[in-house]
Amino acid sequence: MDSLIFTTLLLFLMSAISSSPYPESKILITHRKIFPKQEALTSYAVIFDAGSTGSRVHVFHFDQNLDLLHIGKDVEFYDKIQPGLSAYAKDPKQAAESLIPLLEEAESVVPKDLQPKTPIRLGATAGLRLLDGNASEKILQEVRELLKNRSALNLQPDGVGIIDGTQEGSYLWVAVNYLLGKLGKRFSKTVGVVDLGGGSIQMAYAVSRNTAENAPTVPDGEDPYIKKLVLKGKKYHLYVHSYLHYGKEAFRAEVLKVTNGSTNPCILAGFEGTYTYAEVDYEASASPAGSNLDECREVVLKALNVNASCPYKNCTFNGIWSGGGGSGQKNLVLSSSFYYLATEVGFADINKPNSIVNPVDYETAAKQACKITLEDVKSTYPDIWESDRPYVCLDLVYQNALLVDGFGLDPLEEITVAKEIGYQDALVEAAWPLGSAIEAISLLPKFEKLMYFI
Repeated sequence: MDSLIFTTLLLFLMSAISSSPYPESKILITHRKIFPKQEALTSYAVIFDAGSTGSRVHVFHFDQNLDLLHIGKDVEFYDKIQPGLSAYAKDPKQAAESLIPLLEEAESVVPKDLQPKTPIRLGATAGLRLLDGNASEKILQEVRELLKNRSALNLQPDGVGIIDGTQEGSYLWVAVNYLLGKLGKRFSKTVGVVDLGGGSIQMAYAVSRNTAENAPTVPDGEDPYIKKLVLKGKKYHLYVHSYLHYGKEAFRAEVLKVTNGSTNPCILAGFEGTYTYAEVDYEASASPAGSNLDECREVVLKALNVNASCPYKNCTFNGIWSGGGGSGQKNLVLSSSFYYLATEVGFADINKPNSIVNPVDYETAAKQACKITLEDVKSTYPDIWESDRPYVCLDLVYQNALLVDGFGLDPLEEITVAKEIGYQDALVEAAWPLGSAIEAISLLPKFEKLMYFI
């Protein structure tokens, strides 16, 4: 009799399932309750990188555990425009409107029903940091109004602003170590990062708690050397420093200041003109004999200020504490201009998203580049943009000096130059916006709190 009752009940339940109002759902039976399986919780994030040479938009899609999900065939949507916001210093409204094409592309990626809950951020870097007066704030206010009034994406009150260099470096460190699967591991298992942008350079790597506790204090108004953050439940101490005026384009101006209107041994023979940076013109003329590696190196080291007095035991250049080195700096990933220059002159494969090189490779390439004339650049280095051709000797000498004389790397040390890093079956740009996106999603309710600063 009991068997008959059980069979009758089972047939009744099967009938109820087949007539469920959720025909597309899987039905789970647990503790005598019948309910449709919940759809996975996901969220998008839209991050604008307003750099010195251009503006970029990144769109990411995360699951509840903050793993990246595909957007079509990729796991990141990315596009860029030129020039950057700082080029519109005298027209803030036009600066904001230059972002409209990127905004429309981002909105086409994020489903409309998810847009009100999708965080959007814009971080301005060295380009706006260098503008005089209140020009940068006027531009940012126009951007806030544009995003607030034109888009359904979720803009928080602090969603638009200039991110300081240490924050930029921290986000990049998070992004690279996230892609490499290093987060949550001991600090000694992580990798350090160095990003050479247009206006500044950032270095970040994890240090021990003892090193962090004994880090030197900085003068009032300057960013501290140590950032503390929690990632996957593990506390990290990051040494981070941003060197304003030492980005690739900015440093060219510093080198030209050294010769102060005279001919410069870093400029290729055949070029005579001006170099414009941050709305200031600098005379950039080659020496009669053309560029010279040794003489150029002397000028570069002077501009780099490697002999500046430093009150600390371990220093880089211009009197800056180095963080002391250690296992968190043992493996370095270099991004932006380090990658582009290495691929343009040919010692890194332009068809690969990242390559292992040595600091000495920049010097070896400079020995050839500093011997040629402007007329020969196009045939020798066809991938270098026309506007960059007169400065190929300077750029190579600088990047070698920066790594060896500035950061104290062994010339034969293996380093990775990267544009993108593999994640699952796709590639993601090695850039700070991913770190910012991870923080933004970590702040949403019901998502794993993977990252937060303390």
